[in-house]
Amino acid sequence: MASHLDLEEQEQLDQLKHFWKTYGNLISWLLIIVFGAIAAMNGWQYWQRAQSARASAIYEDVERAVQAGDLARAERGFADVKDKYGRTLFAQQAGLLVAQVAVDKGKPDTAKAALAWVAEQASDEGYQAIARLRLASVLVETKSYDEALKQLAADVPAPFAALVADRRGDIYQLQGKKAEAKAEYGKAYQALDEQSEYRRLLEVKLTALGVDPKSLATGDKPAAGSAKS
Repeated sequence: MASHLDLEEQEQLDQLKHFWKTYGNLISWLLIIVFGAIAAMNGWQYWQRAQSARASAIYEDVERAVQAGDLARAERGFADVKDKYGRTLFAQQAGLLVAQVAVDKGKPDTAKAALAWVAEQASDEGYQAIARLRLASVLVETKSYDEALKQLAADVPAPFAALVADRRGDIYQLQGKKAEAKAEYGKAYQALDEQSEYRRLLEVKLTALGVDPKSLATGDKPAAGSAKS
């Protein structure tokens, strides 16, 4: 009985040796790749956390500078976080804050530079859209209407579509292009939920241009010649 078991064990051992001789190198390399990938993933996550923590510290300093109305200090902080940690959300938020205080301080060029960077370089599409909307507003203040429209021509996430259309309508209105303004206000009106308070403002704008907002409820586009300009 013992001899039979010894032979069986020896046979299994020989099979295991043959298997390892045939596939051992492949299994070893697969294990190296798997554990290497896990180590790389952990290293990448650690690096990201470290980057985010450093960017957060700089952003907090920018925030304090903005609260104190210190534009120069806020600009230095933004330049620092932009150069070192430009792909983080903190850099993008810092750009929006610097633009805000720059507008308050009457420095549109500084605001435009900060907003243009966020609009072009932000990794988050939402921040890009916000930056484009705010940049368009700054450009409108300097009567750079065509430049403002260029900013609003870029693709934006669906939640921002109505705001972009409304802003384009405002610009066309300022340019005296009433037909285009009606069309954009109509797009914005139709894109908003019926319960949206913002829709009330668009109703006022459309009515002032001779468009009945109720005619848009079924999805009809505002026709340039259907109302008096």
